[in-house]
Amino acid sequence: MADPMAEFNKKVIDEFRANGGKVTGQFAGAPMIIITHQGAKSGKTYTSPLVYSKDGDRYVIIASKAGAPKNPSWYHNLVAHPEVTVEIGSEKFKAKAVEAKGAERDRLFAAQAKLMPQFNEYQKKTSRKIPVLALERVK
Repeated sequence: MADPMAEFNKKVIDEFRANGGKVTGQFAGAPMIIITHQGAKSGKTYTSPLVYSKDGDRYVIIASKAGAPKNPSWYHNLVAHPEVTVEIGSEKFKAKAVEAKGAERDRLFAAQAKLMPQFNEYQKKTSRKIPVLALERVK
């Protein structure tokens, strides 16, 4: 049986790639990126569509998993293998994921939650402190 989340993500990714980064449905108008990353344990390649915010030249992603009790698998993958490929619009580049800690984490989380208030709701739904990562372009 197919994983419903994997099926959903595949549709979002296909639409993103077909339309230069634009998607419809619940993510219409949201700033979207696609990251391609390596599995922490499996070593397999995975592709995840995510919303993001900007912090200078960095792309900020939040491992909310909609407030689930556990972090999303992509978070564990990025901690284990921080080198990723980022797609934004029709551009594609290599980046390194760096986890934000302390005051920087709180600042970046608050900035994205200001743009997308659902992130505050996700934090209220879980006892874990939701991780924040910055994607820094590799020159």
